[in-house]
Amino acid sequence: MAFLPSWRPGAARDAITSFLDESLALPPDQRVAVLDNDGTLWCEKPNYTQYDFLVRTLHAAAEQDGGLGDRPEYRALLDGDRAALGELGLQRIAMALLELCEGWTPDDFADRVRDFMASEKHPGRGAPYPKMVYQPMLELLEALRGHGFDVFIVTGGGTEFVRAVSRDLYGVRPDDVVGTLVEYHYEAREAGPALVRTAFAHGEVNEGPAKVEHIQTQLGRRPIFAAGNSAGDREMLEYARTAGTPSLALLVDHDDAEREYAYASAAVTMKDTEPITAVAGRLGWTVVSMRDDWSVVFPA
Repeated sequence: MAFLPSWRPGAARDAITSFLDESLALPPDQRVAVLDNDGTLWCEKPNYTQYDFLVRTLHAAAEQDGGLGDRPEYRALLDGDRAALGELGLQRIAMALLELCEGWTPDDFADRVRDFMASEKHPGRGAPYPKMVYQPMLELLEALRGHGFDVFIVTGGGTEFVRAVSRDLYGVRPDDVVGTLVEYHYEAREAGPALVRTAFAHGEVNEGPAKVEHIQTQLGRRPIFAAGNSAGDREMLEYARTAGTPSLALLVDHDDAEREYAYASAAVTMKDTEPITAVAGRLGWTVVSMRDDWSVVFPA
């Protein structure tokens, strides 16, 4: 198979090639790569995939319990009322969505995520969700592994949500996923001990500086390669880019309205003080134009 076949010749492909070649001079334990998920490995528009999963979960629950629609957060979600969602605020909506899965075991949750991914289609493109991964990034993952890298996903999304699909979609083991954590409760049951989800997040949302902190606390290794697409990935990209030589920070720019979506990527839990593409230019990161650098976006 050709090297990075979906990457067009140009500065981005050259930067990746040079970086990978230079990395071979490093000891294997220093070859560490971290990649964001939403908007970096798979499509995040018009909604985050995990959001679509939770809304589907809400609709199913509302069919069993009509009283759920009386709660303002759930009513806004069921109606798709973006104005009401904006007024209620992200924090309140997120906590309400966490409550939907309260009491589920890890296996319950993973099975439902896999069922969703296998049965539902992307609302904007009509393709199965597994087909909404970026083909060039799958090729990059393989190139990294081919050069002896350990590859990790560091995402703002729920850890367990991404773990449920990371092996099948990306070849990344579940324990190599760092994301936003939920608290679990241990229960002693007659049939044996069990872990169940609570309605509370464990620690900070994994975005911004938290990504770097969690890389250390959960992985204990500094990356020399990082890929992201928004201000929520800025610190992670800076951290990798300043790790020494060689190092590479790769920013995916969503500028392809025809084949994907054209938009300025933004963080979820923080305000952007500067467009992330401007930050990339100022700090010497490699910017990937979806329109110009990729010959295809999604798998055939």
